[in-house]
Amino acid sequence: MRETSELVQTELRMVRTEMSDKVSQVEAGAGSLAAGGICLLVALFVLAQALIVALGEVIGDSWAALLVGIVIAVIGVALLAKGKKNLEPNRLTPNRTARQFGKDSDLVKEQTR
Repeated sequence: MRETSELVQTELRMVRTEMSDKVSQVEAGAGSLAAGGICLLVALFVLAQALIVALGEVIGDSWAALLVGIVIAVIGVALLAKGKKNLEPNRLTPNRTARQFGKDSDLVKEQTR
């Protein structure tokens, strides 16, 4: 009985540790989403400015601004995709602990036979 109690306590510590890791993963994902959103906002400003300049004066500088805006937009989309991937539910489940619970429950079943 004492061994079972110790096993449960160990499992609970593992759950706490793994959930702490998952919280860090959520924080990193949220940071990527925020950075991606900021990049897309900057891209919107740059692209709007480039469009105004392009329509006002058809010169090479406006196309340079357009290129910079597109590059910033691509970076923003990549950051948003990374953040979204980090926040997928299957990446946030405590898989290691679940596997260990399964192994430990099998062990307890064998010992009680």
